Amino acid sequence: MTGTAEPAGTGRLVYGCMGLGGGWDRAPYTAQDIGHAETAIEAALAAGITTFDHADIYRHGKSESVFGEVLSRTPGLRDRITLQTKCGIRLADGDRPGRYDLRGASIVQRVEESLARLRTDHVDVLLLHRPDPLARPEEIAEALTALHDQGLVGHFGVSNMSGAQIAHLQAHLDLPLTVNQLEMSLSRRDWVEAGVLVNTLAAAANGFPLGTLEYCSAQGVRLQAWGALAQGRYTGAEDTPAARLVAALAVAKGTTPETIVLWWLQRHPAGIAPVIGTARPNRIHACRDAAVREPALTHEEWYKLWIAARGAPLP
Repeated sequence: MTGTAEPAGTGRLVYGCMGLGGGWDRAPYTAQDIGHAETAIEAALAAGITTFDHADIYRHGKSESVFGEVLSRTPGLRDRITLQTKCGIRLADGDRPGRYDLRGASIVQRVEESLARLRTDHVDVLLLHRPDPLARPEEIAEALTALHDQGLVGHFGVSNMSGAQIAHLQAHLDLPLTVNQLEMSLSRRDWVEAGVLVNTLAAAANGFPLGTLEYCSAQGVRLQAWGALAQGRYTGAEDTPAARLVAALAVAKGTTPETIVLWWLQRHPAGIAPVIGTARPNRIHACRDAAVREPALTHEEWYKLWIAARGAPLP
């Protein structure tokens, strides 16, 4: 097995490749799509990002395919990066509905297809994309163990799962689950709100599974935050008190608004690694300080951002 020796889940930032590969359709990708991917990958590497996140469904597989094209054209690149992909979601096709599928044989097939598209002999990390209510954990464990024993996958994790769901799966699996990828941002705050809403009437409406962060921290499961930039809500897309505070802090810290938004996540002791989904090189570059610098937010500044984003005092 070749590739980076970087442990699974490390790195301050992760580059999310969902925006690569052209449209969300089954039309073939083009030379322009490959060039677009190459530019984004180069920008991410220049910003200090070496972990790249995929999923087999992104752009109907084209995100992985154009990335594989870039890998094949760039000698040595595979050895410099951590390559992560996900499986477990099946898109609607004809009379077949959109569904989740974590059957053992399906996991193995999807990984083999991803490897072919990515033009590599292994992925460093495989995440199970969403929980499948029909999944049998012992069958999942058998498939993951086989993939690991064959050298096709180095490490495993999950996405969009609670602490209890991870524990249930881990009880059947000897290999450690090392990553949990969740939607987390200054806009999507239920993960942090859940802890302070305990013993309030608002707790029932929160919905985030309490104890998930604590479980992941205790078990060494690295949290990755998808949607971390909140679609630019605090970095130019909207004019709100929170966005103005982000801008002011960026000036005070000598950095960018994007970095402030990402630092807010990284400042949390859970050790969150934000996933950057933009394909625009200038915006990728704007995240560089979050990849190479420790979060420079004080305790009070972190709380000011939280309160401004929630638009109300803490309980």
